[in-house]
Amino acid sequence: MKKIAAFLLLLIISTANTFAQSKKQALDKYFTALHNNQRFNGNVLVADNGKIVYEKSFGYADFASKKLNTNNTQFCIASITKTFTATGIFQLYEKGKLNIDDPVNKYLSAFPYPEIKIRHLLSHTSGLPPYDKFFDSLRRAHPDTVFTNKDIVARYAALKLPLQYQPGDNATYDNVNYIFLSLIVESVTGMPYADYIRKNVFEPAGMAKTFFPKATFYHYLPEEKVNLVETYNYPFVYSTAIQKTDTIKFIADCWRNYQFKGFGEIITTTEDLLKYDQALYNGKLLSDATLAKAYTLTKLNNGKDSPVEIGLGWKVYSDNPFGQVVGHTGGLIGLSAVFLRNISKHQTVIVIDNTQNRTEDAGEDALKILNGGKANPLAKSAAREYGRTLVSKGIEAASTGLVTMKKDSAHYSLVEKEFNILGYDLMANNKLDLALEAFKTNMQLFPQSWNVYDSYGEALLQNGQKEEAIKMYKSPSSLIPKMRME
Repeated sequence: MKKIAAFLLLLIISTANTFAQSKKQALDKYFTALHNNQRFNGNVLVADNGKIVYEKSFGYADFASKKLNTNNTQFCIASITKTFTATGIFQLYEKGKLNIDDPVNKYLSAFPYPEIKIRHLLSHTSGLPPYDKFFDSLRRAHPDTVFTNKDIVARYAALKLPLQYQPGDNATYDNVNYIFLSLIVESVTGMPYADYIRKNVFEPAGMAKTFFPKATFYHYLPEEKVNLVETYNYPFVYSTAIQKTDTIKFIADCWRNYQFKGFGEIITTTEDLLKYDQALYNGKLLSDATLAKAYTLTKLNNGKDSPVEIGLGWKVYSDNPFGQVVGHTGGLIGLSAVFLRNISKHQTVIVIDNTQNRTEDAGEDALKILNGGKANPLAKSAAREYGRTLVSKGIEAASTGLVTMKKDSAHYSLVEKEFNILGYDLMANNKLDLALEAFKTNMQLFPQSWNVYDSYGEALLQNGQKEEAIKMYKSPSSLIPKMRME
C-alpha cells in the first residue's frame, strides 16, 4: 500500500509539473509571437499561488545602445501607482486615523468642496475638474514655473471652479483625485507621501528595487536611470520611425512644469510588483476585510455601476470568467502596463511595454492561458502597413496592399480602432484626402460599426462635403439597436 501511495503521489506531482510546463510553453508561444508581430517590447511575469509560472523579457530597454530588457529592468508603472496610494489610505483607515466617508476638508482645511469625501477621490466619483483647468493659464504665463502638490489646494481654493457633477452622481477617471489623497496621507501622518509609502508598503513587501524618482516622468536623474528603461512610440500610425519620448518637447515641457505626486510616478520591476502582490495576499499590508471594500465595484448615487469600473483604488473586471479579477493599468506616452490579480485563484499577471503597445489585452490573454484557455496574439498591424503605403505610394498601392493583407490573416490583423486612429492622424497632419480614404476603407472593412460612419462623416464635413457627411451621420442609426442586443 505504501508503494502504491508513493506511486500515486509521484504521478500527481509529475502530472502537475507537465501541466505547468504546458502553460509555460503556451505563454511563451503567445508572447514570442506578439513580440515578433511588433506588438510587444518589454517584460512579462505570470504567477500562480505566488510561484512564477512564466517570466521573460523581450526587446530593447534602449534602442540606441541595443541594451536589452532584463528581469532587473525598471519601469515607471504610471497609474498602477494609484493602488499604492489607496493602500496607504486604507492603512490609515485600519489604524483609526481616518474614515473613508470623511469629507476631504476635514484633513485639508482649505479644500473648497465640502461635499467631496475620501471615498469619492478613491473611486473617481468626486466631480473635480482636472488640474490643467486650474494651472494651464499660470503655466503659459510663467513657463519655467514648477508646480507641486503644495500648490494644488491653494489653487483650487482660489478659483473654486464648479464641479463637473455632484459627487457620486457620475465617475470620471482623473489623476487629480489621487494627488489630493496623497496630501491626506501627509496631513494625517505628518510624513511626506513618498516616505510614508516607502516605509509602510515598499519595505514590508520587500520591494528593494522600487523607488520614487525625485522628479516626475521623463526628467530622471542619472543615478535613477541606471536600470531604468527608455520609452518610445510611433508619432502616428503611419510613422516608419520610432521616437524616444523624452525628446518630444511638449511632453518634456509639460512634465517639467507639473511635478505632482501620488498618481503615477513609482518606478519598479515586475518581480518587485509580484512582491507587492504577495504582500497584499498574505496580510502584510491590509486585512482581507479592508481589501474586500477596495475590490467592490463602486455604485453611483442612482444605484448604477461606475462607468469607469473602479472600486476604491482598484479596477474591477466584473465579467472575467476565471474568477474575481482586480488590478490596474498604467500608461504614459511611450509606456503601457497592466497588473492583474485573480484573487479567487491567487493568480497574478504583470505586463509592461516600453513602446506603448497595449498591454491590457495581452494581460487578459495571459490570464486566459493560465486557466487552460487559448488566446491568439494579434498579428502585425494591417492599419500601420496600409497607412505607410498610403502616405508613401498613394491610394492605389495602399488598396492593393490591403487586399493582400486581408487574405493573409496569419500575418496581418485588421483592427477597426487602428484604422480609425490612422484616419485622425492623417487629418491632424493636413492629409485630408488620405484621411478620407482611410475612413472610407474602415467603413468598408467594418460596416456593422456605427463609429466608422461617424468618423467618416467628420472627415467629410471638414472637407466641405456637408450633404455626404449628413448621410454618414444618419447611416449608423439603424445599427445601434442591433449592436445593443449583441
